[in-house]
Amino acid sequence: MNSFLKTFLAALLAIVVSGVMMVIFTVNVISGLSLFFGSGTPTVIEHGSILSIDLNQPIVDEPSGSLMSDLDVTSMTVNRKMALLDVINAIDQAALDDRIDGIYLNVSPFTPQGTATISEIRSALERFKTSGKFIYSYADYYSQKTYYLSSVADRIYLNPQGELIWKGLSSQVMFYKGLLDKLELKPEIFRHGSFKAAVEPFLMDRMSPENRLQTEVLTGTIWGQLLAEIAASRSIDSASLQAYASQLAVTNAGAARNLGMVDSLAYRGDVNDLLCEMTGQEEEPKFVTLEEYAMQSNAGVNHASENQIAVVYAEGEIVDGGAAKESVGGDDLAEKLARMRQDDDVKAVVLRINSPGGSALAAEVIWHEMERLRAEKPVIVSMGDVAASGGYYMAAPADVILASPTTITGSIGVFGMLLNAGEGLKNKLGITVDVVKTNPSADLGSPFRAVSQTERDYIQQGVEEVYATFVDHVAQGRNLSVQQVDSLAGGRVWSGVSALQNGLIDAYGGLREAILLAADRAGVAGDYRVTTPSVPEDRLSMLVNMLMSRVKTPTFEGQLGEAFQQYGRLQRILSRQGVQAIMPCEIEIE
Repeated sequence: MNSFLKTFLAALLAIVVSGVMMVIFTVNVISGLSLFFGSGTPTVIEHGSILSIDLNQPIVDEPSGSLMSDLDVTSMTVNRKMALLDVINAIDQAALDDRIDGIYLNVSPFTPQGTATISEIRSALERFKTSGKFIYSYADYYSQKTYYLSSVADRIYLNPQGELIWKGLSSQVMFYKGLLDKLELKPEIFRHGSFKAAVEPFLMDRMSPENRLQTEVLTGTIWGQLLAEIAASRSIDSASLQAYASQLAVTNAGAARNLGMVDSLAYRGDVNDLLCEMTGQEEEPKFVTLEEYAMQSNAGVNHASENQIAVVYAEGEIVDGGAAKESVGGDDLAEKLARMRQDDDVKAVVLRINSPGGSALAAEVIWHEMERLRAEKPVIVSMGDVAASGGYYMAAPADVILASPTTITGSIGVFGMLLNAGEGLKNKLGITVDVVKTNPSADLGSPFRAVSQTERDYIQQGVEEVYATFVDHVAQGRNLSVQQVDSLAGGRVWSGVSALQNGLIDAYGGLREAILLAADRAGVAGDYRVTTPSVPEDRLSMLVNMLMSRVKTPTFEGQLGEAFQQYGRLQRILSRQGVQAIMPCEIEIE
């Protein structure tokens, strides 16, 4: 009897506890979703308000296609990501809004935005200044990227004990050859172009002369562009800015002020007092956040026009078939472009590309649909932070290509890679593999053996054919000869500055300029609305995917830190199949 009672009470307790836990979970879910879906009370914007911009959250190219995609189920919080076009439109609207007296750049120490994205926002701030309204900037710590943004301000303030980092740009590459040698893993590489350096980490322990040259030119031109823009805004010549970086002259806040890189040293409260004086407030400035203002400025947009300028986004690595999370699916994007071609209300299309490339076959699928679209409607490409290799492949047919001076582009080249782990498994782990096959190369692609010379020639021929097709597409799209394109290709990466000089892009400009140009080309300037085509999503699948993916990624990322990025990059490279068109290097501006 006692045993029965113990078992019964234990079972009852388990039921009660699980029930309580389920109730708590359900309440959290409901409260989270109510916050997520609820509209809340709109922010009242009064006269004398200041638009506050910090950019501490990611700004994405493509607006959120679903409310569910912004919900973090692990914390039951809403992580709204602003779209770049919303940010730019909000700043432009603020210039015309008599309730907004000025902008306060309350910049965070680090911003996740890419340099070209920052450049587009900076251009919007420059337009704002023509309204006669003020822009003030404050930070406890300026990174080079946030200083580049803030240099457009009328006055720049820095905490007296703060820092301004000024040391130049660098690009680092991690090499895996030593590790592969220790494990007796042998990569089999097939590529066209000595500048196609994406596979170098598996072959060498340092940069090749060609890769070093292209990286030096790339970082040099981007750094030169930043110096030129900062010099113009701060009335400091570029040579002096270069010398300050080389000499590490900005040793502290006082040095930053003495060298003219900031205007004054002050604490945040002091700047708030100054802003109160500027706007006639007594105690606290009337701040309105960029997110709050963008929501209201978007609400007032006229959506009545039947003429549509469709903005299609290609953000992430290019993969075959459908799109996975943060990637560009060749079939998915081609299907979107086809729908835009068939829609009579769509008068022109802007393809916004922010991609380092990926599958050459998927890029070809997108290229073909771009060709069909251009035959019927104006097509403008807007390049974001990066539009290289496969990203440039799909851009080539456009009527006009716009990019930022700091956009990373080009990388017209392809490669393929196999990894032979046979000897390593045998010698390190005692694992051997045997095979039965009907033909000598029936197991071509097996990771347990080396390729024969016949197989090597076969694969290399495929790489050469893809490269020749790539070059021919670019030559046709850019009205250049094959020889001219080949001289710019070979996998070489270019900045937007160099791309304008060598004809790979047509002009500087961001997403805003691309939309204006598309409307003009379509003959609907002044009478159009911007639309974003989307694919209907399975809400249940989205929720399951969030539950599965948004737990492990933050966990590993938090434990590995910067190594997580290298891990992700290595994982993607090793998992790729077929001929690839992807850029070889990355530049981080701190």
